[in-house]
Amino acid sequence: MAALYAVAGLAHFVIPGFYVSVMPDWLPSPGVWNVIAGIAEIKLAALLLPAATRKVAATLIILMLIVFFAAIHVPMAIAFGMAGHPLFWLMLLRLPLQFLLIAWAYKVGDAHFEAVKVA
Repeated sequence: MAALYAVAGLAHFVIPGFYVSVMPDWLPSPGVWNVIAGIAEIKLAALLLPAATRKVAATLIILMLIVFFAAIHVPMAIAFGMAGHPLFWLMLLRLPLQFLLIAWAYKVGDAHFEAVKVA
């Protein structure tokens, strides 16, 4: 999981145009938010590594995924559908993927919690 978020965070700096293009129109300074999101994903990836910070990192990842789902993924799917965009199916496929990522983060955070209770 840490590798996934590290790579995703780095992608914000490698292909910033893509991330800026999918940000909602109402969000001011999308370039700044792109950098913030990239740094956040890299930091959360790093926080997943030590057992002492894994639960908080997993919890923050879950919150981030919920915000991204509501603010970016759902509106983008709606916009693609209304425009008849050929990649609308991909936007629909991405929606349940968010729930799988949330479940994965929950499992990673919960596994740490259980390890702490046992120790």
